[in-house]
Amino acid sequence: MERRHELRLTQKQTLIMTQKLRQALKLLTLPTLELREELKTELQTNPLLEEVDDFAEAPEPVAEGETPEANESDGTEEVDWEAYLQDASDAGTVPTPERREERYERVNVSAVTLTDLLKQQVLLKVTGPEDEAVMEFILGSIDDRGYLTLTDEEIVRHTGTEPERVERLVARLQECEPAGVGGRNLRECLVIQLRQRGEGDSLAARIVDEHWESLKNRRMTDIARALRVSVKEVQDALDSVATLSPSPGSQVAGEEARYVYPDLVVERVGDEYVVSLNDRNVPRLRINRTYERVLLSQSRGDDKTKSFVKNKLKSARWIVQTIEQRRRTMVKVMQKIVEKQRGFFDHGVLHLKPLTLQDVAREIEMHESTVSRVTSGKYVQTPRGVFELKFFFSSALGTAEGEDISSKAARERIARLIEDEDKHRPLSDQKLADSLKAEGVDIARRTVAKYREQMSIPSARMRKRH
Repeated sequence: MERRHELRLTQKQTLIMTQKLRQALKLLTLPTLELREELKTELQTNPLLEEVDDFAEAPEPVAEGETPEANESDGTEEVDWEAYLQDASDAGTVPTPERREERYERVNVSAVTLTDLLKQQVLLKVTGPEDEAVMEFILGSIDDRGYLTLTDEEIVRHTGTEPERVERLVARLQECEPAGVGGRNLRECLVIQLRQRGEGDSLAARIVDEHWESLKNRRMTDIARALRVSVKEVQDALDSVATLSPSPGSQVAGEEARYVYPDLVVERVGDEYVVSLNDRNVPRLRINRTYERVLLSQSRGDDKTKSFVKNKLKSARWIVQTIEQRRRTMVKVMQKIVEKQRGFFDHGVLHLKPLTLQDVAREIEMHESTVSRVTSGKYVQTPRGVFELKFFFSSALGTAEGEDISSKAARERIARLIEDEDKHRPLSDQKLADSLKAEGVDIARRTVAKYREQMSIPSARMRKRH
């Protein structure tokens, strides 16, 4: 069979992501605070948009399936999210976390770093420029946890100073606050903290310093036998060790507080839950009709000016319509979540049901990508607290009755079983799985262990009290 190359022209329909569609998807994804900033920018750049001062003056909501009268003149149709999402061709249109982070409103305060705090203390304890230079190098070797990442020998090799100077300066660093800073590992960090408490010769210090491996594996009987004390005394000493900080640097170098602004509000009215948008701080936009008529009625002016005015008018109409449809879409999705998770709103986490984005999308006849955009990075204020919308979605676990329960509900049940257990005879992962199976939840031991680790709960051997 002969093969040859040739050029051929074909016609086919394909989805084109225009600038308007990208803007519509972007506005749907933005949380309330970022939407406010985006609309303020539009107000500054589009002279045909104006903000409604009085909330009551806002334009009437457009009924679903209808098109605003303003769109009749230019043929603009209502935003059809589904048409733009079927082939996922809008990849990359969602704002990146870096851009989003720039929009958070921050408090103008100067955060003190761990290095700054240590410098204020150690500079009072060094004498001479050489001490100061070596100490600067040592401080540069402290990580965010407060641990010293170099040995004395490595510091000597890098700085070219004598070992005695390094030993003296490291000892002075370990006297600084927060207690435990300057340790090279967890063991040394705990010993430093006990020493600063005045418990350098205590039983707790001896256990940490001399029986570290037994301590890590909670072999309290071996420790008691080696130190010739009772297991009860070892347990009391370990309770004291448990109050120490494994990461002293985190007390200073913590992340900045991030404030959450709920995008939606769910309130209980009688026996029903009412969903509303928390968009009081979002500018309410409308077309400046006077400006519109003046600009369009001008017979004079070149074609470029007229084209500019018409494009701005179309853009303004599109934004007003897109924002209104965004409001309806968000409320519609949240109403379906409330309907599906009624047990949670009435009784709490144990009654949270398994739910996926696809389930909600199918119920409200929208594309799954639309639901994902609506729920991504947004929060809702409910009678039970403020939650991210993604909280209400989780995988399913089977039950003996044939119904499914949420994995979040299973984790909550595991946490409560551990909280109520006999501390002298803690429940193993297998016993936890057996207890859940007795309640009708089909769960494996490995799954219990995974959920327990996700909640940062130690194993039964580590939880055991003597």
